[in-house]
Amino acid sequence: MKKTLFKRKGFYITVSLFLIFFVLAGLLLDYFNLLPKLHYKAEDFGIEIVKSQSDFDGDGTDDYTDILLGARKDAKNHPNYDGKYIDGGYPPDDIGVCSDVVWRAFKNAGYSLKDMVDKDIADNINDYPRVEKADPNIDFRRVKNLRVFFDKYAIKLTNDTKKIEEWQPGDIVIFDNNKHIGIVSDKRNKDGQVYIIHNGGQPNRDEDYFKRTNATVVAHYRFDATKIDSEILKPWKE
Repeated sequence: MKKTLFKRKGFYITVSLFLIFFVLAGLLLDYFNLLPKLHYKAEDFGIEIVKSQSDFDGDGTDDYTDILLGARKDAKNHPNYDGKYIDGGYPPDDIGVCSDVVWRAFKNAGYSLKDMVDKDIADNINDYPRVEKADPNIDFRRVKNLRVFFDKYAIKLTNDTKKIEEWQPGDIVIFDNNKHIGIVSDKRNKDGQVYIIHNGGQPNRDEDYFKRTNATVVAHYRFDATKIDSEILKPWKE
């Protein structure tokens, strides 16, 4: 009789442990946006997609779409999170941090974000409080410097994520006291809030970031080349 009770207790304990494991695993997968879920598009909410009037690289695709597709390429490539200093500035394709998503996205539209930031720092170093001495190997990979650059040259948009019609694919967004940056996706959650393509070392690089975190948006931009002096714009050179 005692042996039977012992076996039953062991069985219940085993089942309970399995249930706890699966619940915790499910919560973890949900937190990192790894569980299958429906995502939506702008048209599902009656939102018209804004297209750029610029096609800087002349590939037949407007800049905003090119920036989106460039960010998605980096997300699919899934570089390991690594922000080490690189001589020459550009990290190899298999590593990167959040700011690397952005210059790679701009590269896909034909822009050299590095050259643009480097020139602006060289010409206007006092505008960049983070920079004591210009260092082209790293300046363009620092979110605080990108904040200054986009404040100067990009269109500033709402930080309110509930104003869903004002968020468009290819927009740039900065979070949490200039600690993180990403590109707005063309995917949306059930409430119409946009997904963010970014690299924080997380498994899913194109994700429902606003639902997963309490990240605070501190800046939201759209890079409209038609409103920027042509001397500022620098083409990507292989």
